[in-house]
Amino acid sequence: MAEGFTQHDGAVQLADFLERHPKTLVLTGAGLSTASGIPDYRDRDGVRRGKLPIQGPEFRRSQAVQRRYWARSMVGWPTLAKACPNAGHAALAALEAAGRIGSLLTQNVDGLHQQAGSHAVLELHGNIHSVICLDCGARMPRAFVQTQLVETNPALAGAMARPLPDGDAQLEPGALEGFQLPRCDHCGGTLMPDVVFFGDNVPAARTALAVAQMEAADALLVVGSSLMVFSGFRFCRMARAAGKPIAAVNLGITRADELLSLKIEESAERLLPAAATLLGADAAPVPIDLIKERGIL
Repeated sequence: MAEGFTQHDGAVQLADFLERHPKTLVLTGAGLSTASGIPDYRDRDGVRRGKLPIQGPEFRRSQAVQRRYWARSMVGWPTLAKACPNAGHAALAALEAAGRIGSLLTQNVDGLHQQAGSHAVLELHGNIHSVICLDCGARMPRAFVQTQLVETNPALAGAMARPLPDGDAQLEPGALEGFQLPRCDHCGGTLMPDVVFFGDNVPAARTALAVAQMEAADALLVVGSSLMVFSGFRFCRMARAAGKPIAAVNLGITRADELLSLKIEESAERLLPAAATLLGADAAPVPIDLIKERGIL
């Protein structure tokens, strides 16, 4: 650990935890991306904000539900599309490059870990930047689908609404009968973001990879997640059953509080860079060309 560096107790505790467990599996959630301007789902008490999100089975069987989803997504997408990695993402990439952590498992679908330079990333719930056709299986960029939505629904283009998690927006259009759904360029089929919707299961092969990562790890670090969704909480139960220590960096309660050996209630975008510095893994700044590409400057 770097000598002569004075930092608050939380960073020292986290750095000590990672130094003792170099194969730590890091599990990240929505709380890590809030500093990038992407809202999270829950408050500090773990209570969900707003209405329940659209369920996967409902989306697949109802065009009315599909219209509601895509109309809200059309308005909310620009906020997510312009989001840049924050200092917390950059610190995790630096810790990986320095060999200070093992694998990175994220519940987020925003792709910010990869943009920050992380490589060993497994996206538990998929990636919102990809869209899949439910009929022919073709994949296409979400940015391309946005151009289609704007072209076919000009009346909604430029509408303003409060951003919600994962590219959603707080928008309840009065009448959506005239809203034109995006269609697959290959077969004209139904498009759906390539993510695990609420009410759906994580694909079995992906779950198996995540379980293998937990088995290979010597500890678990949870960052920015209340763990109220079982797909994330299960890894805490696995770690506990295997006698592996669990640490958490999260503002507010987590479902696993009683299982934790270390709990630090601080902002990840401030704490992670400080801990990385203590471990000699200073994070490189997010490239300026990426920031320009994202439309921030």
